[in-house]
Amino acid sequence: MSELEPLFDETFLRKLNRLSLVVHKRRSGQLKGERRSTKRGTSIEFADYRNYSKGDDLRRVDWNIYARLERPFVKLFEEEEDLSVHLLLDASKSMDWGGGNGSGSRENNKWDYARRVAAALGVIALGSGDRLNVTLLNEQDGSDRADAPTRFGPARSKGQTLPLLRFLTEQEADGNTDLNRSLHRYALTARRPGLLILLTDLFSPTGYEEGMSTLLAQGYEGLVLHTLAPGEVNPPLAGDLKLVDVESGHEQEVTIDSGMRSLYRQRLTAWQDEVGRWCGQRGVTYMPVTTDVPFDQVILFHMRRRGLVR
Repeated sequence: MSELEPLFDETFLRKLNRLSLVVHKRRSGQLKGERRSTKRGTSIEFADYRNYSKGDDLRRVDWNIYARLERPFVKLFEEEEDLSVHLLLDASKSMDWGGGNGSGSRENNKWDYARRVAAALGVIALGSGDRLNVTLLNEQDGSDRADAPTRFGPARSKGQTLPLLRFLTEQEADGNTDLNRSLHRYALTARRPGLLILLTDLFSPTGYEEGMSTLLAQGYEGLVLHTLAPGEVNPPLAGDLKLVDVESGHEQEVTIDSGMRSLYRQRLTAWQDEVGRWCGQRGVTYMPVTTDVPFDQVILFHMRRRGLVR
């Protein structure tokens, strides 16, 4: 139980195990009847084989092929769904912000919040028999460093829940993230397009559009959880200040008064509206969230209301 507490408790975990992620694009290859979807297949006609993965139902293994080749293969059937879930977490230093401000408190911290949401979505995917991949996006994404792995999966089955929670609990946010470059690299290296969920504050000077477009062209179904702290939406600042970018170190002297705060909020709203339009025109779901909203409400209420989980 102690391993679960940093992210969420067992009561919430039981609620997650009754949910599944909803997709709108038809996939092929999932064990029949395992996942609930808007496009459930009905055919049981044999279509193909794929390599066995840990967590697959042994009843789907073709034992005749195993006897001949000494390698396990799983039978696939037409119109069955094989969903790969890709959770991409922006692990740049700007994500490790919100709350605290020297007090030691991490209330409303974006990184803690994003990890909890990612853990909840990962648990749902594992409980539904989906193939889960979790990747941290920063300057080390794709790294094979043994002391700081940045990838989890592919994994399937509820038996991978504790390893998933342990992985996310141990990760830290640091360094820079070039979202375009990271998303483009992921599109080149990841296999099996599926549901892609990006958790990020979108603070990347080069933007995100080109990288996301590359993923969409390869058949991914996208969801962007735009995560901001309350202090970024309504900064509690006033007077003559020197602002420092936590990633680049760039400094900017500003004078903040009521007029400047009003202009800031207008530009923030315009930015979010622009992101929402870009995503909507390309079939990507856009969800702006602030970390003062309880993370369990994001899953159990907001995402369910929008038909993203059920």
